[in-house]
Amino acid sequence: MEMMLNIASWLLLTIGGFFVLIGGIGALRMPDLYTRMHAASVTDSIGPILIIGGLMLQAGITLASLKLAAILLFLLLTGPTASNALASAAILSGHRPDNAQEMSAPDLS
Repeated sequence: MEMMLNIASWLLLTIGGFFVLIGGIGALRMPDLYTRMHAASVTDSIGPILIIGGLMLQAGITLASLKLAAILLFLLLTGPTASNALASAAILSGHRPDNAQEMSAPDLS
């Protein structure tokens, strides 16, 4: 039983680390603020779920698991909120995506 728990824990930790790595690479490689923010925010939600889930499996039913659950709840509430605030601030400051001309509606006159 303990072997299965260790395998499941390490699998969650590895997959979570992979998602965080891909998000970091995406944040470096994307061309503008909005696509970078998208790459980071998507992996910012799934990465901590998997990593902290793996840590909770390793900790078992203890006070440490409760603390990890509280940290996970905090991350899941603040991550999307911060991404939304960043996007709103960028829009209000007049920052437009790189392909904003292509995305605008066609002239029908």
